[in-house]
Amino acid sequence: MSLDGIVTRALVHELQACVKARIHKIYQPTENELIMHVRGQGVNGKLLLSAHPSMPRIHWTEQVWANPQEPPMFCMLLRKYCEGGVIESIRQVGLERIVEIEVRHRDELGDSSLKRIVLEIMGRHSNLILMDPISGIIHDGIRHVTPAISSFRVVLPGSAYVSPPSQDKVNPLEQSKAVFEAAVNPLPIGHDDESLNSLSSALLNAYTGISPLIAREIAYRTATRKTEPWLIFDEVMRQAANHEYEPNIVVSEDGKALFSAISLTQAEGDIQTFVSMHECLDTFYREKASRDLVRQRTTDLNRFLLNEMAKNEKKLIKLQDTLQEANEADLVRRSGELLTAHLHAFKRGDKTVDVIDYYEEEQPTRTISLDPLLMPNENAQRYFRKYNKLKNSRAIVTEQLESTTAELKYLASVLQGLEAATPNDIGEIREELIEQGYIRERGAKRGAKKKKKDTPAILCYTSSEGVPIYVGKNNTQNDYVTNRLAMSSDTWLHTKDIPGSHVLIRSAEFGETTLHEAAVLAAYYSKGRESSSVPVDYTRIRNVRKPSGAKPGFVIYDGQKTLYVTPDITLVQRMPATVK
Repeated sequence: MSLDGIVTRALVHELQACVKARIHKIYQPTENELIMHVRGQGVNGKLLLSAHPSMPRIHWTEQVWANPQEPPMFCMLLRKYCEGGVIESIRQVGLERIVEIEVRHRDELGDSSLKRIVLEIMGRHSNLILMDPISGIIHDGIRHVTPAISSFRVVLPGSAYVSPPSQDKVNPLEQSKAVFEAAVNPLPIGHDDESLNSLSSALLNAYTGISPLIAREIAYRTATRKTEPWLIFDEVMRQAANHEYEPNIVVSEDGKALFSAISLTQAEGDIQTFVSMHECLDTFYREKASRDLVRQRTTDLNRFLLNEMAKNEKKLIKLQDTLQEANEADLVRRSGELLTAHLHAFKRGDKTVDVIDYYEEEQPTRTISLDPLLMPNENAQRYFRKYNKLKNSRAIVTEQLESTTAELKYLASVLQGLEAATPNDIGEIREELIEQGYIRERGAKRGAKKKKKDTPAILCYTSSEGVPIYVGKNNTQNDYVTNRLAMSSDTWLHTKDIPGSHVLIRSAEFGETTLHEAAVLAAYYSKGRESSSVPVDYTRIRNVRKPSGAKPGFVIYDGQKTLYVTPDITLVQRMPATVK
């Protein structure tokens, strides 16, 4: 992972500013994350401590977190021992990804006590632990580790704290040329891929706190500068030792993003630099963490929508088969008429009869199936009854086909809304499904009055030309943007035949740049986000209308033109955005 010992060192160095500051509030918005509101010593911010299995980290955050109505037990314990306390120290253990925060707090009797919060950033084994630093006894951990899980260490209330197992590696900040050469010299030092991979592996095996990303960076600089590996290694480590960090994020052309505390000369793509490591991590994880939180809170909705779509897809196949049969009604009628004309040619007990098809110019012979239990006239009437049934069903099946297709489109639009949702959007999507009768309201009482709908919060971007561009990310927001917010002279955009957002250029006059940026937004907030050359229709809002009785988010339009754009996350992130 990118968050290695060097990044941790940079984060802890910046956190020294909040030593002697006070922890005013503690929240636990998810099962893995903790928020501490810290004030004092010129500091006023929210410090995130995360033991998330795939995104463990610590940094100041600007993200808005929704808190549960009832705080978890671990949060209540931290409030008891740490809320209102003063941060005495924040330190890193060696160059490991372990951060210790010591908090001095006064209990109900006014007695002073010292507690230690330990954040262990170790991938899926990450943990957040509250302990007594004097006795070494654990008060509790955000994730319990029982003897059945680990025979090396137990994380349970009342157990002794044991540090994560050491890998017997050297701290690179305490490096020496002799130790380095002992680790590297047996390797064939060259500038080919095999030699560089060997150098990278040797560094990972010998030193703690170095991630594969930094090891590759050292190997890459060695190759491009054609110099000794020790010189590059010493240069990078001196930079970390002297706290001369260069926080940056590199986004490659395929959308993969990396962050580091030192510059990544090996990476190609869009580079974004930051004044602090905390700002870098908050930016990097903001969307990832939001999407993960949305996935956690919408698992039931996602499963329900996928099941409903699967049911409708099966129904669509059956309806298409039925329609195919209904389209053969004229052939069934003809069979009945031919049997009537040839009643003399077969008798009860026959299974088939060969008749001359007078409807064809060549008058070929046709074989018609019979029910051997019926009289000749009854067999003819059987075909006429089947004809009438097929003829009547054709109109019904066609109508059901249209409604099922519309249902699939609607469900796909809701599913797309979930994929683009932020935690604050989930309630709108759930409320929409309740109103449409798909799900029941949780804890709803019969006869209870429905609360008045709030105006949805709409994401508004500003184009390079200073023109506001509104984006509806779900059907509720789409309806508001198109039917209430828009003016007749505004321009409306939507991906062609692809579920996505309604996008509105809120101006009668704008340039090609604004139109292109709005089209990119429409493609980015659509099912075609990962595609290229996505078709985006655009037209004046006066050409867009919602049919009577249509489901949320559904409109018809005309007079459109089509642009083909490729979603560009870098362009989207560069555009100023606010929620209105």
